[in-house]
Amino acid sequence: MEEATDEERAHEKTGLEDFVDDADLERVTTLIEDRSRRLLARAAKRRRKDEELNDLLFRTCIISEREHQAKEEWRWKAKPPPTTRVLLELLTFFFSFPSSQLAADTMSRKYSPPMETAADGSRRRPALLLLCPKTSILSAPFPSLLWLVGSPRFLQPVTVAAALRCLRCLPDDGPFSPNLPHEADEIRGLLVRGFDIVGALLVGSANFEADAGRALELARALRERLFGEKASHDMVGGCVDAATGDIRFLISESIGSEVVEGHEVVWEDEPERLLLEKGCLLRCQLPLQLPLYLPLDDNSGTEARFSSLIEFTAANLRGPHASYLVEGPTATSEELHHSVILHDNDLNYLSCLPINQNTNEHSTRIVYCSEFFSTKRRDLSLMSENADAIQITVLSNQSFNSSKAGSPIPVLKYFPASANLRVINLKLDILCYTSIDLPVAAAVSELVIPGFCDQLSVMKKAIVSELLTKQPQLCPYHFVPPGLRIPLTAIYDTRYEEIEEKQSELRRNLHFRLGLPLDRPLLRTSNALTFGGMIGRDKNLSKNGSSILRDVHKEIPSSGVLGGIMSLIDGSYEYYHYLHDGIDDNGWGCAYRSLQTIMSWYRLQQYSSINVLSHREIQQVLVDIGDKDPSFVGSREWIGAIELSFVLDKLLGVSCRIINVRSGDELPEKCREIAIHFETQGTPVMIGGGVLAYTLLGVDYNEVSGDCAFLILDPHYTGPNDLKKIVNGGWCAWKKSVDSKGRSFFLKDKFYNLLLPQRPNMV
Repeated sequence: MEEATDEERAHEKTGLEDFVDDADLERVTTLIEDRSRRLLARAAKRRRKDEELNDLLFRTCIISEREHQAKEEWRWKAKPPPTTRVLLELLTFFFSFPSSQLAADTMSRKYSPPMETAADGSRRRPALLLLCPKTSILSAPFPSLLWLVGSPRFLQPVTVAAALRCLRCLPDDGPFSPNLPHEADEIRGLLVRGFDIVGALLVGSANFEADAGRALELARALRERLFGEKASHDMVGGCVDAATGDIRFLISESIGSEVVEGHEVVWEDEPERLLLEKGCLLRCQLPLQLPLYLPLDDNSGTEARFSSLIEFTAANLRGPHASYLVEGPTATSEELHHSVILHDNDLNYLSCLPINQNTNEHSTRIVYCSEFFSTKRRDLSLMSENADAIQITVLSNQSFNSSKAGSPIPVLKYFPASANLRVINLKLDILCYTSIDLPVAAAVSELVIPGFCDQLSVMKKAIVSELLTKQPQLCPYHFVPPGLRIPLTAIYDTRYEEIEEKQSELRRNLHFRLGLPLDRPLLRTSNALTFGGMIGRDKNLSKNGSSILRDVHKEIPSSGVLGGIMSLIDGSYEYYHYLHDGIDDNGWGCAYRSLQTIMSWYRLQQYSSINVLSHREIQQVLVDIGDKDPSFVGSREWIGAIELSFVLDKLLGVSCRIINVRSGDELPEKCREIAIHFETQGTPVMIGGGVLAYTLLGVDYNEVSGDCAFLILDPHYTGPNDLKKIVNGGWCAWKKSVDSKGRSFFLKDKFYNLLLPQRPNMV
């Protein structure tokens, strides 16, 4: 391909910045026209007109300073128009968009239109791309209303990343009439900045023509309440047929534009890749102590004074006294730590642009979010326990002096003596999602600061009713629960323990809204995202500091059952075996080890915060409940399924089912019953027979042939925590009742007890 000459490159890099402040429109027009011609010629040769013209838009957006709402969105055509048409459209674009929005949009997204142009010039009907799991939409109760969440600034148009159920409806008006003020208040605290409302679906609708338009109107109204302005991006309104699950939808590009019916719903196979390949997280924490002065004898204006204090605090987040320290995720020994400090003038997009150094006004180059991540860490999943995020710290410069003299100016603050001082303690903690191609100054200005304002608004409404009594102790937590692709924020009142009804009710409502199961504690504080290598020590290490292997069955080969259906443990567990933790229990401790593995499952699934007990602690529990004599503590006596059920009930409140089998030969007859347990409860099972005990992690069962295999985790292993050695040695493996050589794994002359712990019904 033909490259640009040195003369062309030199010509493209000159001129524009030198006369930005006193631009002559005719000179600017001539320069833009000349650059447009050159860029279009090179783009035609390289087939990269989008990237070249996007760069032109960004470099020339400084001529626009009119900050008003955009009325139409620039979209590239299938073929480059004549140069004069490009010039007119560029100028129209510049003078109809606010510069801040223009810079953000130009740098953060490619303008791939949802309604493409066909070869004959007609417009193809758009497709709806869904990144959320099918169950989040198709399993919603009907009739019901779903709010569709996307990221129109950073993802391609008409892309849905999550679906939130509407919980607040107007009395006597049905599920299709939401209480928008209440919905907006709750979703404002839940939604991470960078994500937006992009539409709504009515589940169980019988009238597509009327209801799809209604859903579109509701989505627009909710979005306007959330962000205080009408949406300028594509919005979706649709219906889900309750019988077939078919989705039909309408799309409107902007207010007042033509509404068209979509033709296809696409469920993305790799949603995490689309979200994370070009996206990243930003996190900022800000503890505040706000002084609120109230008259001693008059509380009538308390709410107004508190509102003014919150508004004043929000306004100070953007000003000469606030600076922002931006740092990358915790660096390893092989990585350099990157950081930058942004001041008030840096948060204006115009200051992000390179200015001629002769003016001595601003010479800092643009810093992009991508520069804070190494290549090997950029694609880490948000689903991990330890999330990578750009860390932002708010710095307060109280000594800033805006006077030209430059000398310090005394600051006088008046504190009324006849007033009651109440200190409002707030702990702000926000998470934002952005493109890695966005300038970090733009991310702070357009995402972080508005995110703080949202969280202040949410906390103000929660605190104001109890301002004169014992004020709530609010603390935000961030989650990516299973089944969701995007992070969400929940604000809990830490005055209440997690097991108290008030907290449980709040989590239950969140489970309803997010479509999460009501028997899994997925939104407890111990499940919150951690950042920068702060995973708790006890999640990886045992009491003496030795490592614990987790989920070892994921590395084993298939069972060999033809046409079988596998039913497996649901969740993570730790592998406890003989000699672990330096305790010599060889020959007597296999049931203790199975119990430890079962207890680790309940802890890792957040049903319990109790650490895994030692052998002696297990024995002490059995003595405390009266099952054993005091001499049992410290002994090497065996325990079985019955004793395990006593310990689980006493410590965790877990009930258990016990299946009795008279002979090892009869165990395959219980495969169907065991499979149902794993599909409904998902807990590990203890098998005790004769003098041996095992942990059962799943079954593979062919109902037609009766062939089956048992996934056994063997606690009799005495070696080091070497996964390869454990798998190759068959210490975690599929076992058939009788193998291909006629050998029986389960003994014919021994009876067996199967302990099936039940999953607690709690959130």
